[in-house]
Amino acid sequence: MRRHAAAYMLTAAALLLLPQAGRAQSAADYQSVIAAPDRSDADRKTDQRRKPAEMLAFIGVKPGMAVLDMGADAGYSSELMARAVGPTGKVYAQEGPNLWKGNIKDRFEARMKEPAMKNVTLEVRPFDAPLPPDVKNIDVITYFFAYHDTTAMADVDRKKMNKAMFDALKPGGILVVADHAGPPGGGATTGNTLHRIEESTLKQEVLAAGFKQVGEANFLRDPKDPHTEKVFGMPSVDEFVVKFQKP
Repeated sequence: MRRHAAAYMLTAAALLLLPQAGRAQSAADYQSVIAAPDRSDADRKTDQRRKPAEMLAFIGVKPGMAVLDMGADAGYSSELMARAVGPTGKVYAQEGPNLWKGNIKDRFEARMKEPAMKNVTLEVRPFDAPLPPDVKNIDVITYFFAYHDTTAMADVDRKKMNKAMFDALKPGGILVVADHAGPPGGGATTGNTLHRIEESTLKQEVLAAGFKQVGEANFLRDPKDPHTEKVFGMPSVDEFVVKFQKP
């Protein structure tokens, strides 16, 4: 009896020491990622509007995961993902060839020199073919504030793009899309003028590729946004965040 009791107590103690992989991680669990002392002042300023702790918690990204960051731009979100997945994880940062120039290119290349980006591979590839054919079984795809850009690109087939993301994910893999909310009825027509997309339109396009919607978040919403102005220069923009899953 004593041996059984001792074994039970040891097992219970071991369970308490586990990283609680079975529970959803909260924003507080990601504070060490956000607070890393080697993050730049520019990224910390961006944090004020992007709320990265809440975003990481909503995604549920964990050490060791493989992540595709679509529309990586200057690499803010790519670096966050790289820090969150740690040295055992992998991040593929995709950017379209027509956007890989000027300030975006210079800032990303400067960022790639930092130790935090050691597990990041840059993929300058079309949005509708974001990864080499041999890269499969991705755990998470992030697509932040760039989906609307593709609506104004004549060389991007969004149906093909969404199917490519679906195919790149492992079964059960997650796609999280965040973008600037467009005006009701605007559909996909305001990407080049207002830099927005209607939320329902984006959802319809992604679901048509075979995804199922499994969540949405409100931490970037702003009900005071009229949705009729260009997002640049606005003090606050209404932004939606939606989570999809590959069945």
